[in-house]
Amino acid sequence: MAALAAMARQTHIPTSDHLRRRIDNGELGDKVSFPDPAAAPLGTDDEAAGFPPTEHERALADQQNRPAPHPTTRFMTGFTAIIVLITVVAIVSLSALMWR
Repeated sequence: MAALAAMARQTHIPTSDHLRRRIDNGELGDKVSFPDPAAAPLGTDDEAAGFPPTEHERALADQQNRPAPHPTTRFMTGFTAIIVLITVVAIVSLSALMWR
């Protein structure tokens, strides 16, 4: 049992509570940082049924719930800024032409 606990510490197999906390804190990118008022928090129903998630299942859930990198975010932000700038310049130019 001690060897299993030592292995869990070395490989960082998260608990159900740890996964739920990461989801609630918005660390996984799928929701905003706000506590989930779930009637049965993550893992509770499995534990109540007598089948708590195994280390493998928790490790798999942790791996699958990692936030995916967003390579287009920086491009889209820059692209959006350019579009806004062009729109503002066009509006100012048209306004200046109309007031002559």
